[in-house]
Amino acid sequence: MNNMWTKYFRKKRLELSDTVRSAKVHKFCYLFLLPYAVLFITFNVLPIINSIYYSFTNFNILEKPEFIGFRNYINLFLQDEVFQIAVKNTFLTALIVGPVGYILAFIFAWLINELPRWIRTIIVLFFYTPSISAQAYLVFKNLFSDDRYGWANSWLIKVGFLDQPILFLSDPRYAMKVIIPVCLWMSLGTGFLAFVAGLKGLDKSQYEAGYIDGIQNRWQELWFITLPNMKPMLLFGAVMSITNAFNVCDIPMALAGYPSTEYCARTVVTHLFDYGFTRFEMGYASAIATTLFLAMIICNKIIQAMLNRVGH
Repeated sequence: MNNMWTKYFRKKRLELSDTVRSAKVHKFCYLFLLPYAVLFITFNVLPIINSIYYSFTNFNILEKPEFIGFRNYINLFLQDEVFQIAVKNTFLTALIVGPVGYILAFIFAWLINELPRWIRTIIVLFFYTPSISAQAYLVFKNLFSDDRYGWANSWLIKVGFLDQPILFLSDPRYAMKVIIPVCLWMSLGTGFLAFVAGLKGLDKSQYEAGYIDGIQNRWQELWFITLPNMKPMLLFGAVMSITNAFNVCDIPMALAGYPSTEYCARTVVTHLFDYGFTRFEMGYASAIATTLFLAMIICNKIIQAMLNRVGH
């Protein structure tokens, strides 16, 4: 056992010395990376570290943070019933919007890849529009408005299917059923654009070589050639899909109100927004943010492990 640990530490020491030696050789390259590194550490790493620290404190911005250990996390997981609703809605949204949006974005990109350029441009614009128009979901607010003037209620009453309008965005039975499809539509753009770019950049000679080696149909071509060559784009799409799925906040707040009826449309980020920017309980909000951050990292690792098996 001691011999095994000795070999392990010797290997790590050699890897560290190789890293230091490489850094000395390429020191001018690291100087070019320094501005980005400073900005990344300042605006990404340090805020995450601060959030983790404040999650163990009672902090209201005005007073000095008071260290309280794991009390925020205990209250969050054992006493906060609204957080339980938020977790259920967030994971329900993530389970539908994340995988379904990811798969649909790739399928649509794959299907339009062989279309004429002008048709492909129109379809790409249609899918990417929600991502560049921050208020695109307001169309659905008019569509599912709770009064008689909402497009859906107006049409259903006009054809005699309803006597009274349905409270699509206020009734807890319907709110998430409306919000999740809207989130799905809004999430397609970025991943879809990455997949389109990735498909157009593939080397066509690999497909010719594949058919010579025994590829017989488009499905084998997809599994053995397309997917393995698109791993960077697939990973980027997965990260964006996870981020969009877990960061759902603006759409539920805009459609179902803030707060929503019986907190029916509450998500983890909405809960974070409530405690951080409405109640100014920054310690508790930091605990919510840290929990969400860890959940996203775990899901990201699972997706990476799954993508590493593609084409094997």
